[in-house]
Amino acid sequence: MTLIEQFGDIVKAQRKHRGWSQDQLADAADISRPTVARIESGSAVSTATLAKVAQALSIEITLETSS
Repeated sequence: MTLIEQFGDIVKAQRKHRGWSQDQLADAADISRPTVARIESGSAVSTATLAKVAQALSIEITLETSS
């Protein structure tokens, strides 16, 4: 599973935990509902969009690199 797919799973789980529809998350993140669907299905989106969704759901994104 790719990182974006993992993020999509987390977004979907957090959205459902809050009892939100995709439309409600889209409104909270100031993005479109189809973009929420793309994220949840594991499709790539911009880092700015990922940040908006993470902020709307109060989740933290941490990037780690390995040497």
